[in-house]
This record gives sequence, structure tokens and C-alpha cells, in this order.
Amino acid sequence: MTSLPFPLEDRYYRFSRYLRQQFGERVYRISLDAGFTCPTRDGRINTSGCLYCNNSSFASDRSKSLPSIQTQLHKGIATARKRHKTRKFLAYFQAYTNTYAPVKDLEILYRSALDVPDIVGIIIGTRPDCINDNILDLLQSLQKKTYVSVEFGIESVYDKTLKWANRGHNFTTTQKAIEQTRSREIHTGGHIIFGFPTETRDEILDSAAILNHLKLDALKIHHLHIVKGSGLASVYKKTPFPLFAAEEWVQLVCDFLEILDPNIVIQRLVGDARAGTLIAPQWKLRKPQILQAIKSELEHRQTYQGFRLDSNK
Repeated sequence: MTSLPFPLEDRYYRFSRYLRQQFGERVYRISLDAGFTCPTRDGRINTSGCLYCNNSSFASDRSKSLPSIQTQLHKGIATARKRHKTRKFLAYFQAYTNTYAPVKDLEILYRSALDVPDIVGIIIGTRPDCINDNILDLLQSLQKKTYVSVEFGIESVYDKTLKWANRGHNFTTTQKAIEQTRSREIHTGGHIIFGFPTETRDEILDSAAILNHLKLDALKIHHLHIVKGSGLASVYKKTPFPLFAAEEWVQLVCDFLEILDPNIVIQRLVGDARAGTLIAPQWKLRKPQILQAIKSELEHRQTYQGFRLDSNK
């Protein structure tokens, strides 16, 4: 067995372990909505958004005015302290595209979050086509004093899927953005979705090698959701296509983890949606049960993240 950055009993490199390694204790993310939009919504690329997306399935209600970033953080911290007994926090700019503004505005926004007591860093969710050298210069300067992570919406490594999903960029754009960010030694994560009707199970598994080559620091894996208010909801209603059952998802994730670089931190292995927004798939098992099923299956197989990359196998 090659040296692993996690204990074998964990079976994969959990984000919670990584954060403890970085900060010496548990750290909790506070999700934020900074009022951004996206180039697929404001007309720069189009106005319909990505086919599968409806941010209201996980983000704030935009029909109401948004509280300030510091107000959101203070509220989130108070709740997390009570529920999780956590002392340190990360400001997670999650909703929409959080680098989609002039650099001077981004700096004010990010620094306002970092000014809140007990915030020890920021995580910035964005699109690969919404990053540039000026933004990276800013992030690199912030990183000299605090923890900074950029999370790119990869969604798929296949151009046919990105086109079908109305993503507005190709995979080459994703590769370039990740390379540029990693070259600054900024922690770089990705978000990917499995279950598009444009991809076979074998193609999903083949994407592990492509992601390994990107040398990501972290990865979120999400199963395709059909959520109300998305363009995909209309497509699915007219022409339903198969979605993963919970049991199938567990098997797929275990197969994928076995061929994924064990040094990639796993930030998510299953998605969820806000109550009342999900059309399909409707699973009986809840998220904690799915995660336990994944761990149990890896234990049953006596395997772990990166198992099939071991040179002795």
C-alpha cells in the first residue's frame, strides 16, 4: 500500500480531516450569498442559465434583499457555535459566480468577510471562464495572510455534456483556469456532476484519470438533480431519462474513488437540495445514510480512495 494522507479506516480523504490538518481543530464553513449573478444569466453568454441550475434549490431567496456579508457571517457563526461547538470558520462564497465583478469590488467584499472575528479563510465558488490574472493577483495577496481556496464548477470533463447543459464554455477553459490558479499555489477545488444523459457509466469512470491529471487539491461529487425552476425540469418532463438510484450511486462512487488520486480531498460525495425543490431522483435514504453506505461498501471491498492506482495492484 502506498502512503495515504488519511487513515485506512476513513476509506477516503475527508474534508473534515484536511481542515483539522490545516488548522489544528474543527473548522466549519458558513455559506454566503453575496448577490452575484452569472454570465449565463445576465446576457453576457445567454439569459437562461445552465440547464440543470436553479440556485434557489440551495441559495438565499433573492426575492428579498440580502443581508450584508458580515451580517450573514455573524448569524451563521452564532448558529454553528451552538450546534457544532466550533471556534473557527471559513467564509464560503457559494451562490452563483463569486468572482464575477470588478477586482476592486471583489477585494472589498472578501476583506469584509475576513474582518469578521474567527473567520480563518475564504472559499470562493466560481466558473472557469470568470477568473483572470488580476483576480488571481488579489487572491494570491490575500493568501499571504489567510487561507484561500477557489472552487471551480467543472461539472463535466466532456465538451458534449457542457454544450448540452448550456454551460457556455468548454473543458479547455476549465483546464486553463485550474492550471493558472494552481500555478499561484492557491488551493484549488472542483465540483463535478455525474448522471448527465450524455455520458455513459464508463465515461464517468474515465473522468477520474482526467481529474487526476488536473492535480486538483479537492473535489465535490454531486449526483444530477432535477430541480424545480430549472431548464432541465422541462426537458425531463418531456423526455424522462434514467437517473441513479441510491444503490447504483453507492456502487458508482466506490468505483470512482478507487481510481481517484488519494491526495485529492473529498468535500462531497452526494448532493442535496432545499426541501420542496427536488423533482428527481427521490431517494429513501438520507445523505448521512448514503455516506455510511459508501464507507460500508469500501470496507466490504477492502478498498479505499486510490486503491487501484497502487503500483502494486
